[in-house]
Amino acid sequence: MSDDAISRNANRSTTPHNSAFHGYISGDWAKVDQPVAVQRDQVPFCAERRRALSAEFAGHTLVFPAGPMLVRSYDTHHPYRAHSAFTYFTGWGSDTVPDSVLVLTPNGTEHDATVYYRFPAGRGTEEFYSDADIGEFWVGPRPTPEGVAVELGLATRSLADLSDVLAQADASWAIIREADSAVTDTIDRARGTVSTRDDELAVFQSEQRLVKDAFEIAEIRLAIAATAAGFDDVVGTLAEVTAHTRGERLIEGTFNRRARAEGNHVGYETIAAAGAHACILHWVRNDGPVRDGDLVLMDAGVEVESLYTADITRTFPVNGRFSETQRLVYEAVRDAADAAFAVVKPGIVFREVHAAAMAVIARYVSEWGFLPVSLDESLSESGQHHRRYMVHGTSHHLGLDVHDCPQARKEFYKEGIVREGMVFTIEPGLYFQTDDLTVPEAFRGIGVRIEDNIVVTSTGAENLSVGIPRSADDVEAWVSRLS
Repeated sequence: MSDDAISRNANRSTTPHNSAFHGYISGDWAKVDQPVAVQRDQVPFCAERRRALSAEFAGHTLVFPAGPMLVRSYDTHHPYRAHSAFTYFTGWGSDTVPDSVLVLTPNGTEHDATVYYRFPAGRGTEEFYSDADIGEFWVGPRPTPEGVAVELGLATRSLADLSDVLAQADASWAIIREADSAVTDTIDRARGTVSTRDDELAVFQSEQRLVKDAFEIAEIRLAIAATAAGFDDVVGTLAEVTAHTRGERLIEGTFNRRARAEGNHVGYETIAAAGAHACILHWVRNDGPVRDGDLVLMDAGVEVESLYTADITRTFPVNGRFSETQRLVYEAVRDAADAAFAVVKPGIVFREVHAAAMAVIARYVSEWGFLPVSLDESLSESGQHHRRYMVHGTSHHLGLDVHDCPQARKEFYKEGIVREGMVFTIEPGLYFQTDDLTVPEAFRGIGVRIEDNIVVTSTGAENLSVGIPRSADDVEAWVSRLS
């Protein structure tokens, strides 16, 4: 048992530590047959990703920690999720053993890849029964090194060997710094400095992930299909939702149930925003009622076992019918989304997607008389008055992270050229706050966003989430059919 675990539990632990107990609990365990290990589908894709790393970082040792468990409160933890860079290069997803580390060691112009992880401890160890953080009696058995090697197509070594390896670090080493502070600190001490190659590694792997391979796109499709089922679940429970004082919580819980049943978890905190809450862009408290006549803005995504996620938003009327003003706003947002989708094809600049949506949003709020300047002036760089009603961006990349590839440079992201295989969102919206005196009272408290996940094809784009109702008519029919 670790010293930290002993210290944290000293005032309440009743675990015996005498030799008689240890001897008794260590014996008379039946042999458990291990499941036959099978190589995972992502193995060849991960190997290709590592080859691209080798070409860029020849002669450098590269370190990708999965990261530790994160404390939620004292000695309780958040559900574990490996760092996305670790998963991208190993293929180890929701079943990753916490604290694992991928080390790529130079071998000529290539690298040898080894996963260091905490091997099974065995029934004869004190850890087995006394360590609530990692003991197998508490958290379940860990996979065998032979099984992990087959499933991931990687060499395995015990995590106990890692400290000696990290002690050899020098200026040629690079690490994903934010993944595990303890591993990063150990490498920094051995190197005697912070290497600029760390930042270069973070940027390179982020930009590498901008274009998805066939495995990634297939996993995102699975995540979207599960998300669509979750949206159907929610719409089907609206009668129960409106009867509860915290109806938003029921929406969140209904969707999260689907996420856990068909995936690993939600990809991010679900937004279940009814009425005026829909005007709060990141409303995740979800503690309000859902009333007849409200619109519900639901922004949610299932993260599947491989850790790829969907990110979809739909806005729907609780009673199955948009009011005249609600429909007006909704169809304006859909028009903006369709305009943005229409410009997507290989070769455009990514920011053009946002510009296309904003041109439509600006036109509508100008026609409605909300702007203090002309349409052209608002669209100019020195204007942007229409952004009062949509302050967020229209698109972000999507994959292992809901806001994927965050360390990519501006010239590869916002100013980057759109390429076949990119997956990103299109999510315009209009939000009229309850206290906004620039709009008529009928508009105040209405918030609408429509968000789809698209993949760039050789000639244009495919809307991966088009099967979830989008037009006002289809949304009304959807709610009426299921609720």
